[in-house]
This record gives sequence, C-alpha cells and structure tokens, in this order.
Amino acid sequence: MVRVSVQLRNGASQFRVAVQAESIERAMEIVKRYNPGKDCQVAFPLDPETFFVRGGIAAAGEVGKEAA
Repeated sequence: MVRVSVQLRNGASQFRVAVQAESIERAMEIVKRYNPGKDCQVAFPLDPETFFVRGGIAAAGEVGKEAA
C-alpha cells in the first residue's frame, strides 16, 4: 500500500486529498472516479516517511484547500 497526495483543480479552486491504495495508478483511479471533470495530478515531492503503508485498506481524505 502507498499513500500519496493528489492535487485537484476545478476552475480557480484547488485542493489536495490524501489517497491510500495498492499503487499510485490505483490511487489516481479512485480520485478520478469520485471527482469527475476535475484536473487530478499527484502532488510532488512524495513524502518518503508516509509513502509506504503497512496493511490497511484503500482510503481517501481531504488534506487541505487553497483559494486561487
């Protein structure tokens, strides 16, 4: 399991979500499924201390919001 932050944009608004999944590719599939029509990109740099997750299940949650 891995945990990545994904930057989502919809017009002038943007925010990040943390996604935990089997792979980065699967994390992006989850984000795009729940956020159709939004621009989704992995937020770099990846945090090496939280990237690998032992056990657990796929999950997503909001990290923070930014006003543009």
